[in-house]
Amino acid sequence: MGAVQKDRWYFVVLVFLPFLKVAVQQKEAVTVRLEEGMVLDCLCPWAGNLSMVSWTKIPKKNPVAVFHPEYGVAFSHHYRERIEFLRTTPMDGSISMRNVTHRDIGLYQCSVQTFPQGPWTKNIQVEDLDEPPQQDNSTNPPPPEETVADTGLVAEQSSNLTIGCSHRHNGTVYQVILEKMLNDQRWNIIGVCKKVEGGLVGEDYSDRGRVNCTDSLDISLQLTDVEQEDSGFYRCTFNTDVGVQTTTVQLTVAAPGGFSLTLYMMYIYIGAGAAGLALLVAILIVAMRHRKKTRREEYRVKLHPSKRQPNLYENIPMHPKTGKKSRQIKTYPVYANLRAVRSLQTTR
Repeated sequence: MGAVQKDRWYFVVLVFLPFLKVAVQQKEAVTVRLEEGMVLDCLCPWAGNLSMVSWTKIPKKNPVAVFHPEYGVAFSHHYRERIEFLRTTPMDGSISMRNVTHRDIGLYQCSVQTFPQGPWTKNIQVEDLDEPPQQDNSTNPPPPEETVADTGLVAEQSSNLTIGCSHRHNGTVYQVILEKMLNDQRWNIIGVCKKVEGGLVGEDYSDRGRVNCTDSLDISLQLTDVEQEDSGFYRCTFNTDVGVQTTTVQLTVAAPGGFSLTLYMMYIYIGAGAAGLALLVAILIVAMRHRKKTRREEYRVKLHPSKRQPNLYENIPMHPKTGKKSRQIKTYPVYANLRAVRSLQTTR
């Protein structure tokens, strides 16, 4: 029963939290460095009874965490098991955050509900102070720089593709950031690989693929079922102990009915197979003809008289035949019984 009441209470808080109004608010936001175990301080300046502490991320006022003295704590699914209320004093609503990622960058608001003086709020800005600050040139915006790709890739629509950064960096790499250029020429972070306390930490912000990290801090984006919106520029920024180095990859996705990489490769494989088969058949034909010719020559050599063995039972002269006729020809008498027809007619 208590668990059901707690869930109902948390649901009610999440529904009405964006509509709560505060009486006292700290005007300037405090900046906190994005780091592992960072503390977002929220200590109410006056004494009293604390009714509830709520944390939201603005401007959309997404719920982060809620503390209630009676019902306990409740967290949004994205921050579950990552946030802890410190509670160093009865009026303390500070939290600590672990397993931080670049998604945790932004503006947070802490709202402390007290009795009898009412609510008090404080804004905290979380920034990655390791990156150079962006200069405000809103008055005279510089013209967009032309992006030059170091590597070009062509992919067929609905195929699979892996985009990797093959830049050879010098020095020790401690962080690499993978970004994609949007239509408004802004770079959007889609993946981060970094070393934290000797371990590898990967952050995947891509909604079109999967970001993979290796121990050597090489980063790649694996795309499945490539679409037209995947085309564009991708940039890898390597943060090393000798400076920042970048490499850019341009992906071109072929429109339907245009260039077909799979069909093109299939034609290449078919052509190579046909050429290999034709070459094999030609080699076999030449080999068979050569073997037949050799056997024919061997057979002719065997039939040559000079190579034949004499047959003692054959009534042939023992000397070899030559092209010249024999000088001496022996004649032998031939005997036959003939009727004397002419002599009978004469007697009549």
